[in-house]
Amino acid sequence: MNKKQVIGRFIVADPKICHGKLTFKGTRVLVEDVLEMVSQGYGFDYIIEQFSNSITKDAISEAILLGKESLLNRVKAA
Repeated sequence: MNKKQVIGRFIVADPKICHGKLTFKGTRVLVEDVLEMVSQGYGFDYIIEQFSNSITKDAISEAILLGKESLLNRVKAA
């Protein structure tokens, strides 16, 4: 991937930022790190605080929903 890809309203993959890993727009916060924290049971407010309020509840929700869609699409394809 050589170009920035807009994945959602809040999520991008930009080869110039964090080696093209999924991040939240305008940040270097990795989507995978936030999803890991959600899976460990941390609340949205705590997660947002850990990243200095650089992400929002809506952004976290989008990451969860896109992850769900990806999982469901993978199961359908199998």
